[in-house]
Parts: sequence; structure tokens; C-alpha cells
Amino acid sequence: MGNFSINHYSKIVPLKHSVEIDYLIDMAEIPTFQEIQENRIVPQVGNPTLPPYLARQAARLKQGLVLRVDGRAMPLMTRSWQVIFPRGAGGLPTMKLGFIYVAALPKTAAISVFKLDYRDENFPDRAGWKEIIAVGSSDAALTSTSVPSRDRSLELSNYPTDLLHSPPQTLSAVITFKAMPLGVLTKSERSNTTRGWLASGSISPQVGVALEANRQGTPHNAFTELIKSPRGDLMFLFMAALIAATLGGFHALEPGHGKTLVAAYLVGSHGTARHAVLLGAIVTGSHTISVYVLGIITLYASQWIVPERLYPWLGIFSGILVAGLGFTLFMSRFAAESDDGLASDFRQHEHSRVHGAHTHDHHHHHHHHHHHHHHHHHQDHAPAHRHTWWGGHVKDDTHAHHDHGIYEYEHEIVNPHNYSHVDSYSCSHALSTPVRKISLKSLFALGITGGIVPCPAALVVLLGALAIHRVAFGLFLIVAFSIGLAGVLIGFGLAMVYARRFVSRFRTDGPLTERWLPLASSAVITLVGATLTIQSLITAGIIHIGQ
Repeated sequence: MGNFSINHYSKIVPLKHSVEIDYLIDMAEIPTFQEIQENRIVPQVGNPTLPPYLARQAARLKQGLVLRVDGRAMPLMTRSWQVIFPRGAGGLPTMKLGFIYVAALPKTAAISVFKLDYRDENFPDRAGWKEIIAVGSSDAALTSTSVPSRDRSLELSNYPTDLLHSPPQTLSAVITFKAMPLGVLTKSERSNTTRGWLASGSISPQVGVALEANRQGTPHNAFTELIKSPRGDLMFLFMAALIAATLGGFHALEPGHGKTLVAAYLVGSHGTARHAVLLGAIVTGSHTISVYVLGIITLYASQWIVPERLYPWLGIFSGILVAGLGFTLFMSRFAAESDDGLASDFRQHEHSRVHGAHTHDHHHHHHHHHHHHHHHHHQDHAPAHRHTWWGGHVKDDTHAHHDHGIYEYEHEIVNPHNYSHVDSYSCSHALSTPVRKISLKSLFALGITGGIVPCPAALVVLLGALAIHRVAFGLFLIVAFSIGLAGVLIGFGLAMVYARRFVSRFRTDGPLTERWLPLASSAVITLVGATLTIQSLITAGIIHIGQ
């Protein structure tokens, strides 16, 4: 269910004079780590630090359970508690808590019909499996219920892996039942009391909940298991770094790490291999820092900030950043293409006039300019003048830079004395073709987007390193993991850069590669950013679709 999950399970059992609630909480590695740190407990069954902790937890969790019978709030009494610590990923323990709460029913006649309302308000912001079932007993029969009588997780011991069904998110139940002796029940009501794999013909109050670890076991991977090795020699460190980097690369292949953005950006922006490498370095740094920051929050600020709740907000920030970058790129390229269109019209008009005037043979016509123009400028940025192929003077803009927001443009002027009528159109087109130079701010924006959402496995490694006092080794593994993550993005970016160069060999001045491809790539970036923002807003519960 994930390293951040806190799973809920409630089994409601109506009896003749009371209602019993078997309440289970299954915490994954990270919330268990937080509980251990905050409450100073030792995760070993039988340790003397556990009974006071369980008593506090029983009282605290009871406050989050709301039980009403016929509209009246019913106080819950704690009958028993238990705890186990199954082994989790990265050497970290998980924790499963079990409590039995009992509420007395109002004293009425021997045969009574009750309406029960139940609500679980514990850990409202934590993701996880949330399940409620209701079963009858020898003294009470269910007449109607809003929740099933069969559970899907076998008391949080066997979570289904069927991806076609989402984990249940049931936190409330409405039940109607008859409290009476079994001999009074009808045949159908008797069958209703034994419904479900947990129910039996006669359910008596239990001494305690029989807790069981997850039968499937906690998923482990080589990255989280590295932290458990006691070795520290150079060969082991090298192999550990190689494994961590490889797994980071595989992690980058999963959805949501900016491969589409890298491709669209570098292809549409005339990116180079240097840009791809720099982009990967920024991704490495941003992912490493994000893991460290989330680890600090988990350790010291979890009572104010729920770590897993940061993920959708990071997604919102990342999506807005990407959409803003894409929109800025689109507007810059659109403005540049508009300027190029005006310049192209002027060049065609000027070239037609000059071409009509030059009717003599250029094979015997040479321009020899022995005179010199000396211009003394007291300002450093004054443009130089030189002769043009049409006999006039023009400002030398060979090194003139124009800032168009996300880009810097460099306009290159052809050598005026190498003019040839054989390729007159190409020459006129080259007079003002902009060479887009990618700015550092756009690379930083894209790199931060690719690495700002930390991998939960990396956080498990960091916390596992803290738990066994191998902090330096944990930090080393996270850096190696981030390098592997960035390496895949670098390789992906280089592939896009060289693919674009290969395509450009066939036609470099066509409208597809010079005009529409940059515009389309920036539109793709904007669309990806908008989609990421909307998905994160839905995950955060800010907007709701179909409700």
C-alpha cells in the first residue's frame, strides 16, 4: 500500500446488550518510524515501553471513533490492545495495532431494533486501505447494512493485488439490527448471523485481536536492502553505488519524471549535448535535495506537515512551473516567427529590386574597396558599419543579441562579398535567421521539475540509515540513485538532440523544422504542465471530477 500508508479496519459486531468494534491500524515504514521517534518506544513485542504507549494510543484512537445508536452518542470502553512489528523495507519495521472497543446498548425490551451510525475520523489526511464490515452474532441479526459482511483484506493481513479495483475508502457505516435471543430469530435471520468468513454461529467477546502480519510480505528491492549490509569496504561501496544508480535509472523510466518534457524542450529549442548534460546535473541536485528536505520534515516537522501530503503540492508546483515555461516558450517562438515573417517580406522585396539592377556578369565584376571608414565611438555598444553586397552601408549585427524572454537570439549576417546569384533565396533567408540560445533559467526550471518529487524508496533508505546510525552511507546511496535517475534523462535528451540533427540534414530551412516544430514542442510542454497540475489538484482533493 506504499511506504507512507496508514490502513484502517473496523469490524462491527452487534451483541444483545452491547456493540463490539474490532479496530485495526496497520502503519507502513515511514509512519512507524515517526511513531517510534516521537514516542521513544522500542519496536519489540514485550518491551516495557509498549504498554504505556498502547494505553495512550487506545485512548487517542477512541476519540476518533464516533458511534451513535438511535441518534445517541455511545461512549466506547477499551477492552484490549495488541501490537506486532512486521519487518518492512530497508530494515525498517512496520507496526500493526489491534484494539477491541465496546459500547453498551440502551436498556429496552427483550426484542429491539436499533439503528447504528459509525464513523472513523482517525488519520484523515493519510493514504491507505480503509475498510469497514459488519457481522451478526448469536444475539443479534443484521436487518440492513451499508457495508459488506465479508472483508477483502482478511483483517489487513492479505491485501488484494488486483489493480482493477481501487483500495476501499470506507470510513462510515449505517447498520440496522435486531437484538434478541437466537431462538426467536427466523431461519433467514439465523443465516445472516453467520455471514462472512470471520463470523461464526456463536461469537463471544474476545480476549484480544489475533494480529497477523501481511501474508504477502512487504515488497523489497535491492536499493532499500543495501542499507542493511554491514560492509563498508571500497569494493562494496562501488557495487552499492552501481546498484543504486541502476535502480535510479529504472525509476526514471516510470511515468512522471519529465522524459516528455526533456524531449519536447531540447528538440524544439535547438538543444545541444551540453544542454542535455547540464539538465541532468540539475535533476540530480534537485532530487537529492528534495529527499533530504523530506527526510528532515519527516523527522522534525511531521506533527505540522504530513510528508505524503506534500507530494500532490509538489506536483501542483511542478505543473504550474512547466505550464508557465511552455507558455513562455510558445509566446517567445510565436513572436520570433512573426518578426521573421516581416523580415522575410522585406528581404524578398529588397532582393527583387537589387537582383533586377544587377544584370551584368558577375564573373568579371569585382569590388575592390581600398578605402577605409574610421568611426570613433565613445560608447562600447555602438554598432560597426561595413559595405553590403548592394553597395550601401549596414550596421554590423553579427554579435547583436536580442532577449526574447526565455531565449536569447543571435542574428548572423552573411559575408557581403561572398554573395552569389546561384543561391539568392538561401542568402536572403540567412540574413536574419535567428539562432536560439537556451537560457539557464529555462534549464533550471525544467531540471527542478524533473527531480523535485522525491522517490519514496529513497526516503526509506535515508530513514533506514538514520535508524542504524549509517547516515553517511545513506546519503551516499541517495546521491548515486539520483545520478542514475538523471543519467537516463541525459541519455534521453542526447538521443533527442542527435535525432533532431539527423532529421535536419534533409532540410534545414523547411517550415516544419524551423517554424512548426518549435511551436508544437512548446505547446506540448504547456499541455503536459497543465495536465500535471490538474492531476495533482485532484490528488490533493482541491478539485473533484464527476461529482
